[in-house]
Amino acid sequence: MSQAPSVEPRALTTSTRRADLDREPCAGRTRWRETLHAEWTKLRTLPGTIWLVLAITVLTLAVSAAASSSVTCPTVDCNQDPGKISLAGVELGQAVAAILAVLAVSGEYSTGMIRVTFTAMPRRTTVLAAKAALVSGFTLIAGSVAVLGSVLVARLVMPGHGFTAAHGYRLLSPTDGAVLRAAAGSVLYLALIALLSLGIAALVRDSAVAIGLVLGLLYLSPIIAGVVTDPHWHSRIERYAPMSAGLAIQATRNLAALPIGPWEGLGVLAAWAAAALLTGGAVLRLRDA
Repeated sequence: MSQAPSVEPRALTTSTRRADLDREPCAGRTRWRETLHAEWTKLRTLPGTIWLVLAITVLTLAVSAAASSSVTCPTVDCNQDPGKISLAGVELGQAVAAILAVLAVSGEYSTGMIRVTFTAMPRRTTVLAAKAALVSGFTLIAGSVAVLGSVLVARLVMPGHGFTAAHGYRLLSPTDGAVLRAAAGSVLYLALIALLSLGIAALVRDSAVAIGLVLGLLYLSPIIAGVVTDPHWHSRIERYAPMSAGLAIQATRNLAALPIGPWEGLGVLAAWAAAALLTGGAVLRLRDA
């Protein structure tokens, strides 16, 4: 009577490991999709999300339009930057983007929903990554609409306030290299502010504290730079503070006079956002919900 060939334990173990390895990437992708879908459902069903997204667009566009309508250029080469003026509303829109990002994290802590989230999805850094992807996505969409509208409004309004070829200014155009860089960089700026705020919210959890820290970090640094008389420290603050460095991306004229280059300044803000997210993610993993 013949016997079935035996399978060596080592061979069985090896084949099992290979099967597990084959399934693991697929399982990882599935977990990511499930986490992203769960966070998408939570974020879009929050009553304040749609209003905050609309506020980013409306406030940025309204303030930019007001700035474009109020600044004049009565003489030749009046030392104004029409590209930067047309995007002035970003300085207010960033506050709403920060609030949207903070509430995406701390809102769950305030209601206790975060325990349910981490029970269903134990990989906390994956949850944070999903929140970052969605919040930055919402901000990019709102920011793109606001920035494009701001440039188009400035194109229509600013020639009537002295920004003409006779005074040394070309008509603003989204296809112009410097204006395109300023506009696209402003959209990225808003998204990076949202990511910075998300990381700080993951670090401190409390909504009011996180919003206060973010807004203080953004708006106090230009005030401090304005009162610092030492040229060395004044330059350092403008080069390395997240708001002043990041907004260098909006400059379209006299770039040599900037404390930091446009893309370098945006890189400084990106470093701030990355540091906040990495620190927030590490604390999220180590601390109890």
